[in-house]
Amino acid sequence: MALDHRLTPEHEELRRTVEAFAHDVVAPKIGDLYERHEFPYEIVREMGRMGLFGLPFPEEYGGMGGDYLALGIALEELARVDSSVAITLEAGVSLGAMPLHLFGTEEQKRQWLPRMCSGEILGAFGLTEPDGGSDAGGTRTTAVKDGDEWVINGSKCFITNSGTDITGLVTVTAVTGRKADGRPEISSIIVPSGTPGFTVAAPYSKVGWNSSDTRELAFDNVRVPLANLVGQEGRGYAQFLRILDEGRIAISALATGLAQGCVDESVKYAKERKAFGRPIGDNQAIQFKLADMEMRAHMARIGWRDAASRLVAGEPFKKEAAIAKLYSSTVAVDNARDATQIHGGYGFMNEYPVARMWRDSKILEIGEGTSEVQRMLIARELGFAGQ
Repeated sequence: MALDHRLTPEHEELRRTVEAFAHDVVAPKIGDLYERHEFPYEIVREMGRMGLFGLPFPEEYGGMGGDYLALGIALEELARVDSSVAITLEAGVSLGAMPLHLFGTEEQKRQWLPRMCSGEILGAFGLTEPDGGSDAGGTRTTAVKDGDEWVINGSKCFITNSGTDITGLVTVTAVTGRKADGRPEISSIIVPSGTPGFTVAAPYSKVGWNSSDTRELAFDNVRVPLANLVGQEGRGYAQFLRILDEGRIAISALATGLAQGCVDESVKYAKERKAFGRPIGDNQAIQFKLADMEMRAHMARIGWRDAASRLVAGEPFKKEAAIAKLYSSTVAVDNARDATQIHGGYGFMNEYPVARMWRDSKILEIGEGTSEVQRMLIARELGFAGQ
């Protein structure tokens, strides 16, 4: 049977609701916040009231009882207007709350998920380390048992949502032992914000995502209860790989939204901007560029919805998620470049949304697995062994 990625009435209603919110609430405010590098607290609170942070989680934990496709739809619509807001939702859900939903104990879920689903607090995902980068298995942060506590030492970098006024916890990976062959056993542990010895650095100065919170973290003899272990001891690396597989679908939806937003802004500009006595959209060169941009966004949407549909159906989705993430991030960069070109000199001015989209696009080829890593994953799924 042919794949059908048209939305159900429920999903279409969600799409329209988030589309209206993005244009009516996010668009008028985000430009100034972005230029001042300010976190959009008001917008995040409203997203919490709408239930967006609880979209894929069960109602018993304060969620909306939806699925990962619903999350992707919301991310795409938000990113059509702004990526900082979209990545705040993406990281809060797929990286902050999802580890607890998939691997946490019942007590952990009831303690943290309702507040995360409501947007009252944000969770963060502490994986990347200064010397690690794409080598997520090269974790150097350690957690040693001392009585009924873990003692954590080490550092993390590029961690989203880790230092806001409403950040409640960071789930970190740490080496908790060694296997028989000497390889590290990595576990996942909850570190609540404000725990003594847990230091959050000042926000990074970034090229883009300027209204998103991104920081380096340090752990100096941080003590948390043994009960803060998420999932099985020594299985943290495998758990986080699963989280990243799902997260790539979310990032793909976000990238698709940015790509479509570039089309939206460029079509509007091409109809309004006049040169040599007529709208620049009358020129076939502009029309062809816009046609290519729309084609890319359309195919990217098919890719992430296919991967999300497989995930929701309980089918294998790892390869499809990698393909979607690789393709959509590439077309986001391509569309942002072309949108800037269509806008000409105005595309280089920060008052125009495409300038923000251009600055925000490049990280999509890096975060949650670089394009090179996605190609490695796809090749492995085709039966080729990695280096």
